[in-house]
Amino acid sequence: MTDAASRDEQLMGMMLALRQSGVRDRRVMEAIERTPREEFVDRAFRDRALGDTALPIACGQTISQPSVVALMTEALDLTPRCKVLEVGAGSGYQAAVLARLARRVYAIERHRPLAMEARARLEGLNLTNVTLRAGDGSRGWPEQAPFDRILLTAAADDTPRLLLDQLRMGGIMVLPVGQSDEVQQLIRIEKTQNGLDYRELGTVLFVPLIAGLPDETGQ
Repeated sequence: MTDAASRDEQLMGMMLALRQSGVRDRRVMEAIERTPREEFVDRAFRDRALGDTALPIACGQTISQPSVVALMTEALDLTPRCKVLEVGAGSGYQAAVLARLARRVYAIERHRPLAMEARARLEGLNLTNVTLRAGDGSRGWPEQAPFDRILLTAAADDTPRLLLDQLRMGGIMVLPVGQSDEVQQLIRIEKTQNGLDYRELGTVLFVPLIAGLPDETGQ
């Protein structure tokens, strides 16, 4: 079997796993199918990139399994006009998926080495509607607020008020909430005139949302 044929077979398996996990949004499925996950993992894990599993990346972080990426993206209910904030960009994979569905994506990564690598990957894929920087994601991106959608790919102990304040009225935030050493709850929050509308989406396991920046080595 050729490398191309092998990749096609693995991709079909990954897309089947997404459908089996409950993803129904055709645009989300197409965005993930068009985003080469193998470009966002370390070389040592490329043969496993199209499996539905989380994988380690640099700086002690992980790239989420595709079915979780799909479910979180679907929960955002994105439109082509949306301006999105992603907190915890990691290797850039989630930002790449969002970029195919939204007007503009602002992504923050706490670890500078990861942010630099992610930016290079996104540029290599010619995804020009993503702005990615190294910074303290717990503080959001106030100079670009408000956002139509906010996605956290790191677990908060509670809903971060600073980020909610940067969400536009009518906007949606999706994030994992809970202790980092336990199974967390993925929740969807819609900001309405009558208050915050919460919906639980299922259990997940993410690295913790940490305030501040690491040392200069990115460790």
